Amino acid sequence: MEKTQTRLPSGGGDGQVAILFVCMGNICRSPAAEGYMRHLLAQRGLSGRIRVDSAGTLGYHAGSPPDSRMIHEAARRGYELKHAARQVQPSDFDRFHYIIAMDEDNLNYLKAMPRNSDGKAYVGLLLDEWPEAPVREVPDPYYGRTQEAFRKSLDLIERGCEALLARILRTHDIA
Repeated sequence: MEKTQTRLPSGGGDGQVAILFVCMGNICRSPAAEGYMRHLLAQRGLSGRIRVDSAGTLGYHAGSPPDSRMIHEAARRGYELKHAARQVQPSDFDRFHYIIAMDEDNLNYLKAMPRNSDGKAYVGLLLDEWPEAPVREVPDPYYGRTQEAFRKSLDLIERGCEALLARILRTHDIA
């Protein structure tokens, strides 16, 4: 796992730690991570301290809501996914402290992406935050076509988000 940079971006100047979750189309995994992280933050009274968003490396779903199968699975677990898909932008590296990819392909895309500046965002994989994870990547359930694929991906996303939040709370001394 790469170390967090010592000089982090401003996160938009609002004093909040900022997290961007990234997958390919921004309709399954990354909006699920965004929704679950918002749920965790609300439960812990931290919504005003940490800002969360999601984006896709590709823009072909721009403006679309999350996949209905992922919305269903999240609702079954007690939280909502409210997001309109967007493509990751070079400016995101200046606006977010953490840019978290769901898989290696998207991580490699992010690392190769041209940037507006030398933004100091940490760029890594979600499941790297959970050392005991049974896999390294969150599989894309979109093509699995079964609700079970969405359940399995969401199980991994939830554990990864919990581990990421624990790291952020330690790193940024947030109570």
